[in-house]
Amino acid sequence: MEISIAKVTSQGQITIPADIRKLLGVQPGGKVVFIQDGNRVMMANATVEAFEQMHASFAPEAERLGLKNDQDIVNLVKQARAERRKEASNADHA
Repeated sequence: MEISIAKVTSQGQITIPADIRKLLGVQPGGKVVFIQDGNRVMMANATVEAFEQMHASFAPEAERLGLKNDQDIVNLVKQARAERRKEASNADHA
């Protein structure tokens, strides 16, 4: 475990140390999220955290559909697009 220290200004602001920004993938203008766990607070890249929570919330549906990896999702999208093209083609010929 590595420790980084940041000084809190009179307005409650801190500068996130460069090594922590790099670790989190936070760019200028990016956002971080603070996650409280008891008396500890963790910081994470807000975009990554939101994606991971979204991913977790969709996990049961993905499992139900048999989606186990990225390629399964790509194949599902291709299948849906092919079905829509077929439906559009059938509507054009009706």
